[in-house]
Amino acid sequence: MSDRPLSLLKLCIAIALGVWLGFIAIALTTWLASRYLFPQSLAPVAQAVQQLGQPATVAPAPEPPNRMFEQYQQNLQKQQQQQTLEQARNNARNLANPKCQFWLQQDQNAPNEKSRANVLQFCE
Repeated sequence: MSDRPLSLLKLCIAIALGVWLGFIAIALTTWLASRYLFPQSLAPVAQAVQQLGQPATVAPAPEPPNRMFEQYQQNLQKQQQQQTLEQARNNARNLANPKCQFWLQQDQNAPNEKSRANVLQFCE
């Protein structure tokens, strides 16, 4: 009878040791497989962890376009164009030029970019 409790104790120790060694074997195998079989798949994760550890660098915000200045430039261009058209209408030489007269009339009746460009081209 004294043999049984001793063998039962040995059996429990052997099972506990087997479970422990099995756990260590599984952990070591998983670590080695992740280390040597999947090194590239873990690289983005490592980069992300590394970037989280670094302080964030704040990029300077781009300056917004100055819309008022753009509007000012557009208004200046329109004024210059209007002055040029008025000078073309008031120039006596343009009264003798039929192409200029035609485009001046077109620009007066239906002003658009084409008529203005042709007035500037054919009139002095």
